[in-house]
Amino acid sequence: MRLGPSAAEAFDRPEQTRNVTRGAGRLLRALGYSVLNEFPLPDGGRADLAALAKDGSIRIIEVKSSLADFRSDAKWARYRAFCDRLYFAIPLDLSEEAFPPDAGLIVADAHGAALRRDAPIHRLAPATRRALLVRFGSLAAERLHAALNPRDGL
Repeated sequence: MRLGPSAAEAFDRPEQTRNVTRGAGRLLRALGYSVLNEFPLPDGGRADLAALAKDGSIRIIEVKSSLADFRSDAKWARYRAFCDRLYFAIPLDLSEEAFPPDAGLIVADAHGAALRRDAPIHRLAPATRRALLVRFGSLAAERLHAALNPRDGL
């Protein structure tokens, strides 16, 4: 009889990560954002979700499936340089108090999400914003082309 996940399972919860990513993406789209998963950043990092608002503001959402995942990964602090607002998206069973108060918080499952705490604004420099907007548009176009033309091998 198992009482809970093993240490490895508590850290690596791929289904939980997919569900939280899906729910957070659904919330962002419902709020009017264009959303890309696995958004590559100029410093070589990768944001779990990047959300582009109609006014050109950019949000990055870092998905955390467990407390162990959050504690072992501090790369999210670098993401502030590439967004106007930074959020964590977490599963329903994770304590909200564990996450820094200077980041927004989204609680999600596979079906949807709720914004629990809005993130403070850290305005991007105009040149950084322009570079990120070009990156966002190019990646969206590449992914659309690949989806519409799977035989092109992109």
